[in-house]
Amino acid sequence: MSKQFDVVVIGGGPGGYVAAIRAAQLGLSTACIESESYADPKGAVRLGGTCLNVGCIPSKALLQSSELFEQATHAFIMHGISAGNVKMDVATMVKRKDNIVDQLTSGIKGLFKKNKVTLLAGHGKFAGRENDRWQVDVSGEIVEATHVIVATGSQARHLPGIPVDNKIICDNVGALSFDTAPRRLGVIGAGVIGLELGSVWKRLGAEVTILEAMPDFLVSADAAVAKEAWKTFTQKQGLSIHLGAKITKVDVSKKGVTVAYELGDEAKVLECDRLIVSVGRIPTTHSIGAETVDLAMTERGFIAVDAHCHTNLPNVWAVGDVVPGPMLAHKSMEEGVMVAECIAGQKGHVNYDVIPWVIYTHPEIAWVGKTEQQLKNEGVEYRVGQIPFTANGRALGQGDTTGFVKMLACAKTDRVLGVHIIGNNASELIAEAVVAMEFNASSEDIARICHAHPTLSETMHESALAVDKRALHF
Repeated sequence: MSKQFDVVVIGGGPGGYVAAIRAAQLGLSTACIESESYADPKGAVRLGGTCLNVGCIPSKALLQSSELFEQATHAFIMHGISAGNVKMDVATMVKRKDNIVDQLTSGIKGLFKKNKVTLLAGHGKFAGRENDRWQVDVSGEIVEATHVIVATGSQARHLPGIPVDNKIICDNVGALSFDTAPRRLGVIGAGVIGLELGSVWKRLGAEVTILEAMPDFLVSADAAVAKEAWKTFTQKQGLSIHLGAKITKVDVSKKGVTVAYELGDEAKVLECDRLIVSVGRIPTTHSIGAETVDLAMTERGFIAVDAHCHTNLPNVWAVGDVVPGPMLAHKSMEEGVMVAECIAGQKGHVNYDVIPWVIYTHPEIAWVGKTEQQLKNEGVEYRVGQIPFTANGRALGQGDTTGFVKMLACAKTDRVLGVHIIGNNASELIAEAVVAMEFNASSEDIARICHAHPTLSETMHESALAVDKRALHF
């Protein structure tokens, strides 16, 4: 007889493993299927998906290491600290990153054991439906479930004619495991991955050139933030970013990589030792047996779902990067919790209007809600409060005053419509804005909250005051 579960989750990434844990917490017999080993030295299945293994977590580890190196070589001197002949051992940096990944991925297995989630190692796909139960093929073994949650994530999008070997031409996987800092690094794509990984290797001595097809920089961000980021990255940090670049040909030789591209009417050539291709991601839905059970898909290959991540099939759900919307780990996790609670008869919910975005460059960039350009296009009357970190005592003490906090509030109701931050610890500061917007707070509400002094969070307080033109320290 086949193994039977209340819930089977296909995919052990952020959305999948969180959905499995929450379902088990709610008393449902739960199994999670995962096939990826992510180059595990023992070939064991690793949980955590792209995020923990070859995405969010390892990239942040490298960003932190490279930032410390940057501080030691350039910033310590302002504090009166002479660091001497500072060197970076790239192998040790990468090993530290790998150890962090090992700790977190093994930790999820511990959480599975604690919550009594069954891990099924193998490739999961739909096999059919019988007696109101779904049959799922796990590398040849059939298991049955009342509910199935698809959480198979996404994979790096590659460009035609550019062979990714993750040694010389890399996507996010290879770019996280360089053995040395390249002398010349090319990056195709000025999005989150391109900027973050480009920043890592620039700090470690690489000459970095980024080619971006779009004519504008960081089009999803608020225009003021994008302008400040452009100035910081290109003028202060020395990243060479070319917008409107059309790639025509890529060649690999013993000397490295040659990228031919067009910039307007001019033909140009970029020569580099390594090339990172970071042009977005595509949902991993091609091998889940969708056609076997007539699972509805969108034109772009995503699984079609309603507001609660339910598909067109009874008791089949999908979360994370396989459904339309931003490909963010925290969005995936929230959807996983929502679906598990819906299955258990609770009222699970995700407020998609207040999902924060973060780019972990230096300075960090974070935002939630509407941008100023979106409000203008929608004809919404609004007020702006913007405070630079140069007016913040803690930022001055830290020697890092780049950027600002910008708050947008409805001109009629004063409700906060968006908050945009570029600066140190923006990823942490944005949480206050998320809480405020989740509970429909006004800028006046934030202005009346006592913020500790001296802290970076005071910029949030001051920006709220600035909405009403009554900032106290700027």
